[in-house]
Amino acid sequence: MAKMGATAYFYPLKCAGSQRLTVFNPINFIMSEIQKPIIGFSSGDLNGIGLELIIKTLADPRILELCTPVIFASNKSLNFYRKSLPDCNLQFQSLKDLARINTKAVNLYNCWEEEVQINPGVLNNIGGNYARISLEAASNALKNKDIHALVTAPIHKSNIQSPEFTHTGHTPYLRQLFAVKDVVMLMVAENMRVGLVTEHVPISQVAAHITKAAVYSKLVVLHNALQKDFGITKPKIAVLGLNPHAGDEGLVGTEEVEIIGPAIAEAKQKNILAYGPFSADAFFARGHHQKFDAVLAMYHDQGLIPFKSLAFGEGVNYTAGLGAIRTSPDHGTAFDIAGKGMADASSFLAALYEAIDIINRTVFYNEVRTNPLRKISQRMLANAIDETLDE
Repeated sequence: MAKMGATAYFYPLKCAGSQRLTVFNPINFIMSEIQKPIIGFSSGDLNGIGLELIIKTLADPRILELCTPVIFASNKSLNFYRKSLPDCNLQFQSLKDLARINTKAVNLYNCWEEEVQINPGVLNNIGGNYARISLEAASNALKNKDIHALVTAPIHKSNIQSPEFTHTGHTPYLRQLFAVKDVVMLMVAENMRVGLVTEHVPISQVAAHITKAAVYSKLVVLHNALQKDFGITKPKIAVLGLNPHAGDEGLVGTEEVEIIGPAIAEAKQKNILAYGPFSADAFFARGHHQKFDAVLAMYHDQGLIPFKSLAFGEGVNYTAGLGAIRTSPDHGTAFDIAGKGMADASSFLAALYEAIDIINRTVFYNEVRTNPLRKISQRMLANAIDETLDE
């Protein structure tokens, strides 16, 4: 695979005596400072592992060197799980006004005041209802730019359903809230990125959703995200076929010839380096994913099974094309271990780190496109050393 983030590296540093991050570009000419980012956290299903993951992640005081956390839940709900985790000494400050965020502390924004019956491991309407309340508050804070990024804890797609929430997950909900034409559910790990054309769609309906317009749109969103959010100047994208053996030239399906191939051709006309369609089984088995910056799969399991099998490190779910930064861990509510203190926070921590990294990359992306020659020239002149001539 092409080197991850090969064109830009960013190192979040706490400057002495300040609450700021320093962002470096790879050629050391441009250096800009941004305020320490404010990262929001939705609670997820109250009966799942979401709040446990948040507590375990934010109990490490070093996190405050990288960001200002804001948890969207309630005092009582957070304390319920905090009491069951005696080894996690999480201190937080409660607030009801996002204009009063304390940049030196973990903040808890109270989304509700009432007493809530929490039953770890139980799938019920209470867990889903308050997951929705938390998500709505956190998402609106992201939309209103009260926070710089959002890390969402897992929800359960069945019990969160209500007249207020009729979506199959975070991704379509956020797409509608932000009123964007299209987004890509993008799985990110150290050694691979996998995006999806269709997300949570029954397998019997997948083919109906594979259209030339849909594939092309996803390629455009993915290409732009790889450039802006991941710092890759000329990203290479592999596109998988829908049918076994990528249709065998129409023998076992015509979508590759009639839909996917033409979408790739159109993308190439727009200077998008898209290749394929490739047979999914041979593509991953032979390690071809390592030659590309991202892979676009046609449906959920086609992309996520190899991702979860082959990815190095912890996987992160990123909503590409949203116009805002949202990440999440690559797992669910884990009701079977909820409330037992057994949840592994590694993927959740990776989601936090990825959100911070994307913030830094987008700052750099925007900066170098704002009169870059002038900025580079000023940096070079400021650091120039006069040359002396021997006479």
